[in-house]
Amino acid sequence: MEDRKSSSSVSDVGAWSMNIFSSVGIIMANKQLMSQTGFAFSFATTLTGFHFSVTALIGWISNATGYSESKSVPFWELLWFSIIANTSIAAMNFSLMLNSVGFYQISKLSMIPVVCVLEWILHGKQYSREVKMAVAVVVVGVGVCTVTDVKVNAKGFLCALVAILCTSLQQISIGSLQKKYSIGSFELLSKTAPIQALSLLTVGPFVDYCLTSKSLLKYNYTFGAFCFILLSCSLAVFCNISQYLCIGRFSAVSFQVLGHMKTVCVLMLGWLLFDSEMTLKNISGMVLAIVGMVVYSWAVENEKKGNVKAIPQIKSQLSDEELMLMKEGMDDSSLRDEELGQVSK
Repeated sequence: MEDRKSSSSVSDVGAWSMNIFSSVGIIMANKQLMSQTGFAFSFATTLTGFHFSVTALIGWISNATGYSESKSVPFWELLWFSIIANTSIAAMNFSLMLNSVGFYQISKLSMIPVVCVLEWILHGKQYSREVKMAVAVVVVGVGVCTVTDVKVNAKGFLCALVAILCTSLQQISIGSLQKKYSIGSFELLSKTAPIQALSLLTVGPFVDYCLTSKSLLKYNYTFGAFCFILLSCSLAVFCNISQYLCIGRFSAVSFQVLGHMKTVCVLMLGWLLFDSEMTLKNISGMVLAIVGMVVYSWAVENEKKGNVKAIPQIKSQLSDEELMLMKEGMDDSSLRDEELGQVSK
């Protein structure tokens, strides 16, 4: 039993580590790829289509070679999930374009309480006071170190609202579909990736043109740009797989809370690699966010232990009641006669 628990803990750490390293890596690669001082590839939606195309190819190879098992999931559910996921991507891009960086960061932070509320509405999930306090500390900490100027406009607010709802629903749906159809994270990803890739590559160039007024066909594909696109796609495969793994193992709320560790890592790497400014405000916010994440992990672990202890007690109570009912049924002959339609006199 202890070996199984330690193996599960190692798998959990591995999933989170993969997600953090791949997510931070892809942000750094995309920063070089998309910045004007880098390769100026400003087609974010189309690039995401490339990401899912490579992911779909890896999934197809895995299924064809028998490495992974393909389970049946209704196509309409896969299509609905893909529509939500792609709407999330497009809305996030529009939100970033139309809003200030400060408001964009606030909209990302608001996903944590939105996920909590949606899980409560859809699945009746309850959260302890400790978990709620830890979430609040994380939100405040990340807000302190990331939020700067905050400017809001009607179109930007609408895009941010759509992005928050769709992203939250997408992350909740990942866990729900895995549990509903007993399907692994990679198997689910390999089913949704082709649909997302096809739709993003179809509408992506038009969305990017609306965002940047630049045509994908006129971009000058240098060898360096091609290498960074390939690197971005490779990291995206690990990022997508680890996201499905993490949400499948934990919850959408945990993914959002601990996922802000990536924000802290990105700020640190930006300071080390790109000479970004690091102020006392940034540092204090990072420390507060990390403390909140540690407290959140502790609170969730305590909640799990409490649930585990409660289960055997419930089982034993049910067993006693069942034994008592069985004993009463065996001793009470009048009850037995009534059930047979022969009331004894």
